Amino acid sequence: MAQFAAGGKETRKKDLAGIAMTYGYVYVAHIAMGADMNQTVKALTEAEAYPGPSLIIAYAPCINHGIRKGMSKAQTEEKLAVEAGYWFNFRYNPALAAEGKDAFSLDSKAPTGDFQEFIKGEARYASLMKVDKEKAARLFEKNEADHKAYYEHLQKLVTLYAGN
Repeated sequence: MAQFAAGGKETRKKDLAGIAMTYGYVYVAHIAMGADMNQTVKALTEAEAYPGPSLIIAYAPCINHGIRKGMSKAQTEEKLAVEAGYWFNFRYNPALAAEGKDAFSLDSKAPTGDFQEFIKGEARYASLMKVDKEKAARLFEKNEADHKAYYEHLQKLVTLYAGN
C-alpha cells in the first residue's frame, strides 16, 4: 500500500507485456527466477538471441512489499506468487511466428496456491486490512478475479499465437 494508493488500488494493473506484444516485433518475457530458474535462463537466452528489441519483466520482491518472511525469502516469495496466480511466467518470440512455430509460450501452470493467503503475507496488502477491513476484502476479491481473468487471457494467447 503505497502512499499514493493508501486507500487501495481500485483499477487493474497495467499490462506492459501485453502492450509490448501488440507491436509484433518485440520479444517479451515474464519471469520469476525463484519460481522457475530454467524458464528464466531460457527467456534470457532467447532475448539475447532475438534480432530486435527485447523486454523481460521480472517479478522481484523488494523491501517495500513488506514480505513477512523477510527479504532472505525473496526467491520463495516469487515461487509462491506464481503458485498463487499472482504472477505468470510466459514468453513471446515473434521470430518463431515467422518460422510457423508457436510464438507464445505460457510457462506457468494453472494456479494451485491460495491467492488471498499470498497477498496477506505482504505488509503492503495486509496494512489495508487495518485501515478498512470491508474495503480491503472487496479489493482483495477483485484483485483475485482480475488475476484469474488475466490467466484466462494468457491461455487464449497460446491459441492466438499458435503456429500454422
